[in-house]
Amino acid sequence: MLAEDDVDIRDLVQIVLEGLDLTVTAVGNGAEALAECRRVKPRLLLLDITMPIMNGLEVCREVRADPELKDVPVILMTARAQASDVQAGMEAGADTYIIKPFGPIELREHVEDILGNGRGDWTTNVG
Repeated sequence: MLAEDDVDIRDLVQIVLEGLDLTVTAVGNGAEALAECRRVKPRLLLLDITMPIMNGLEVCREVRADPELKDVPVILMTARAQASDVQAGMEAGADTYIIKPFGPIELREHVEDILGNGRGDWTTNVG
């Protein structure tokens, strides 16, 4: 599951994930992401922090509070690079935090680390 309101970034991230043989469901805001997560429990959730309707931190907190979703790994993606921003993301329940701009290799490494870390077969499915 990918939630990113910037279409160009969303497309880039989707291409990288699909290059890992992952199936991606991409949405443009946090509310859509949360609804889709509740509909189909994803193996991984990538969230932009600054999104309309519901931001990524709010989605992350909701996911962590939901007994059905609490174990879904979450990667936050944002241009917010201050230590306090990273701390807020981790306190919201993120597994890792990627600072924009990031490249395809960095994204791939984060995804492989999260999904290859005892969370099952990471090449099977996202979304």
